[in-house]
Amino acid sequence: MNRRFILSLSAITALGLALLPGSAVAQKKSLKDQLVGTWTIVSITTKLSDGSFAWGSKPKGLVIFTDSGRISLQLMRSDRPKFASNNREMGTPDENKALVLGTVSYFGTYSVNEANKAFTIRFEGSAYPNLEGTEQTRSFTIEGDQLTVTNPAPTVAGPPSRLIYKRAK
Repeated sequence: MNRRFILSLSAITALGLALLPGSAVAQKKSLKDQLVGTWTIVSITTKLSDGSFAWGSKPKGLVIFTDSGRISLQLMRSDRPKFASNNREMGTPDENKALVLGTVSYFGTYSVNEANKAFTIRFEGSAYPNLEGTEQTRSFTIEGDQLTVTNPAPTVAGPPSRLIYKRAK
């Protein structure tokens, strides 16, 4: 066999092996590609001024990152009281306060900075109106099916909080 044929065959073989499922090269995804999907909340470290966990012991929620750069998040306490009237317009002051303190949601766009391992959210709409029109950058790590996000500016006073999510199945 001639030398050029052997080199061509070697290159084709190497490319084919790299593209096989399970190969390290085939599975090397950008951080943005790894982030895309739906994640459900596992835990949140945010605390209120009285030292209690802002989201209770069993927070509920999810965050969705689309491949087109959209984000949507909903978080809530699992122990929020139901409205006695069964009508959102007729909540008591205590029911409304529990709703506001126990729920946050927002949507907007995001971009990923691969070098800094961070994403920046541009808030378009939020249940907490002070976020609308602002941006926040949050560092994150992904290990297997676990996403850990650091929020430097929770919507309650206090230190940065850590949110741990698992990939939704």
